[in-house]
Amino acid sequence: MNSVVRLGSISYRGNHAQKWLSSHQLKPNRSVKPIDKLLIANRGEIACRVVKTAQRLGVRTVAVYSDADAKSLHVAAADEAYHIGPPSSQLSYLRGDKIIQVAKDSGCQAIHPGYGFLSESVEFAELCQKEGVIFMGPPASAIRDMGIKSTSKAIMAAAGVPIINGYHGDDQTNETLVREAQKIGFPLMIKAVRGGGGKGMRIAEKPEDFLSALESARTESEKAFGDSSVLLERYVRSPRHVEVQIFADHYGDAVYLFERDCSVQRRHQKVIEEAPAPGLSEELRKELGMAAVRAAKAVGYVGAGTVEFILDKEDLSFHFMEMNTRLQVEHPITEMITGTDLVEWQIRVASGEPLPIKQSDIIRNGHAFEARIYAEDPRGGFLPGAGPLHHLSTPTPNENVRVETGVRQGDEVSIHYDPMIAKLVVWGKNRTQALDSLIARLNDYHITGLETNVNFLIDLARHPSFKAADVHTGFIPQHFDTLFPPLSVSETVLCQAGIAIVLNELKFNRYGATSSGRSGDPFVVESGFRMNHVAVRKVSLKFNDKEYVVSVKNLGDSFEVKIDNGDWKVVKPSLLDHPQRFSIKTNIDGIFTSFSAVISPEQVAIFTENGKTELSIVPPKFLSQQSGDDGVGGSRVVSPMPGVLDKIHVKPGDTVQAGDPVAVIIAMKMEHVLKAPRNGVVKSVGGKVGDNLAKGAAVVTFEVEEK
Repeated sequence: MNSVVRLGSISYRGNHAQKWLSSHQLKPNRSVKPIDKLLIANRGEIACRVVKTAQRLGVRTVAVYSDADAKSLHVAAADEAYHIGPPSSQLSYLRGDKIIQVAKDSGCQAIHPGYGFLSESVEFAELCQKEGVIFMGPPASAIRDMGIKSTSKAIMAAAGVPIINGYHGDDQTNETLVREAQKIGFPLMIKAVRGGGGKGMRIAEKPEDFLSALESARTESEKAFGDSSVLLERYVRSPRHVEVQIFADHYGDAVYLFERDCSVQRRHQKVIEEAPAPGLSEELRKELGMAAVRAAKAVGYVGAGTVEFILDKEDLSFHFMEMNTRLQVEHPITEMITGTDLVEWQIRVASGEPLPIKQSDIIRNGHAFEARIYAEDPRGGFLPGAGPLHHLSTPTPNENVRVETGVRQGDEVSIHYDPMIAKLVVWGKNRTQALDSLIARLNDYHITGLETNVNFLIDLARHPSFKAADVHTGFIPQHFDTLFPPLSVSETVLCQAGIAIVLNELKFNRYGATSSGRSGDPFVVESGFRMNHVAVRKVSLKFNDKEYVVSVKNLGDSFEVKIDNGDWKVVKPSLLDHPQRFSIKTNIDGIFTSFSAVISPEQVAIFTENGKTELSIVPPKFLSQQSGDDGVGGSRVVSPMPGVLDKIHVKPGDTVQAGDPVAVIIAMKMEHVLKAPRNGVVKSVGGKVGDNLAKGAAVVTFEVEEK
C-alpha cells in the first residue's frame, strides 16, 4: 500500500500526499471558532469512532449513555460521560433537550450526532442553533428539504440531477394516480413520500395490480409516518445501489470522494459495501460525482453527506434516490481509498475552516470492502438477536484492516438498539486482493454466545457472482439456494471437536492429567493416560438435531479418533501460540489442518477457514434432567428472540384460532407479531407489557382444543 503522509493532522495517500492547498487559508466573512470539547450524541461503534479522531486532534469528548449502556465501551473511551435516561431510545438518545443541556453543562461547543437517532432531525438541528451549540451536520433547511422524497426530487430536477421517471405531485386522488401510472408504465414502484426502511413501498407489476398495491402502500405509510401521500416511479428490475460521498464547507465549496456500491442488502438494509463501485467507467464515476455535488449545492449543504443513486444494471443509467444528510455507516471504505479522515473534516469544517483539499487533489487508490457484522440469524430470515458475547476475538487491526466496534468480550448486544456488533473494513491494491483479505479476516472473527452473520458473510464473499461483481439489490434472493445450502458437518470438524474437548480437559488437569502445553509442541500427556493403559474418552455431540459419538483414544504421543462406528484415524495435535484463542494444528491421517476452538460446558465452537461450526455437547445420561413442557404440540407461544413485551392481545380463558395475533414484542427497533400456531384456549400469559423477554421465553400458554 502507498505510504501515508500526514499534513497537519490529516492523512493522505499516493501522489496527492504532498499537496496542501492554498485554499486552506480562510475565505473572508467567516471566523474560525475552534472546537476543543465535543459531545457525541450517539452510542456504540460510531461513538467510539468519533472519540478516536477527536482525541487524536486534542479535542476532549463527552459521551452520553442510557441505563443499558452504563458499562459500554463508548462510555469508557470518552473523557467524560453523562447519564441521560432509561434504555428506551425515546427516553434517552432521542431526548434532544437532555443532550443539549449536557453539552452546555459540560462546556461543549459542538455536538456530533453520529448516524441514526438525532442525526437527521430538523428539530434537533434547529434547537442546537437556538441554544448556541454547533450541530456537526448540515443546516436544518437541508435536512428538511432532503427528508421529504417529493420535495427532494423536485429540487434535484431543478438542479440538473437525473431523477427517475415518475409522478411526485400533490394531487393524490385515485384518478390522477391511475392516469400518471399509465404514463409511466409497468412495472411501477409506489413509495411513501416520507420515511424509509421499505415501509409504504409496493410494486405493481401490471395495471390491474395498481389500486390494491396503492391502498396497501397508503395504509402502511399512514401507520408508519402519519402521512398517506405516495409518489410513483418506474421500477428498475435489476438496480444497483450506488452512493457518492460528498463534503461541503460554509463557503459554498463542495467535493465528492468517489462512490460506494451498497447493492447487496437484506430487509432493505445494507450487508456489505465496497468502494469504488465495480465496473464503472471513469466518465461515469465523474458524472455521478458531479451530480452529487450539484445536489449538495442545491440545498446549501455543509459537512459530510451521501447522495444515493439507483443505477440500472443493464444500461448503467443512474437516477437520484435520496440524500443521507449525515455521516454514513460505510464511510470508512471511502477513507481507505482516499486516505482521508472524514470525522476530522467534520470537526474542522464545523469550526469554520474551509475544505482542506480541492477536487483535483482527491485521488482514488485501491479498493476497500466493509462487512457489517450483526447479531442475527441469516437462515432464520435475518431475524435480529441479542445476548452476551461470551467469546470475542477479532482480526488484528493494521494499516489495511480496521475493526470498527463498540463492544468487548463479555459485553451484551442489547435488545434496545441496532444489533450491529462491528464493521470489518479492509483495503487492497485492487478488488481481488481486497476481497481475498476480507474473506481471510472474516475467518479471524470469532464470536460465541449468540448467533451472528459471519458465516453468511464468508459464503457471500466467496460466491462466484459476487467475486465477478455481478451485484444488484436482489442478489440475496436470486442466489438464496447457493448462499444457504443444507447444513452439514464433516468428519474432520467432528474429529477436531473431539480432540479440542479432550485437550482442553487435559490442559486444565481434568481427569488428573498434565501437559507440557508449550507453543508448537505436541500435546503430550505426561501422566494419567499411558500407552500401557489406553483410555477412551467418548464425547456425544449434536449438530442440526443429529447426534454423533466421537471416541478419542490417548496413545501418549498421539491420539486415535473415530466417529460413531467408523474407522480409527491417527491424530497428532500441536498447540499454536495465540493470545486470544485456543488454536490447534492437527495431522489427521497425514493431512494437516489448523483450527481454533471455544469450549463451554454446553457446546464447542470450531473455527476453520469455512467459518464457525457450533456443536452441542450432550451430557451423560446420569447428568440429564427431565425436561418439562417444551412447547411441542403448540402448547406455548414463545419469544423467537430477546425483546420487550410491547402488547398483549389475549387473556386467560380467551379462545384463539390458528394465526391469531396474541402478543407483540419489540427487538432491535423492529416489531414482531407473535401468533397462535393452532386453535386453543389461553391458559396463562407469561409477563406484562414492558417486561424484558429472553429468547424462548413462554409468552402465552394455552391448552389445545380437543378434536
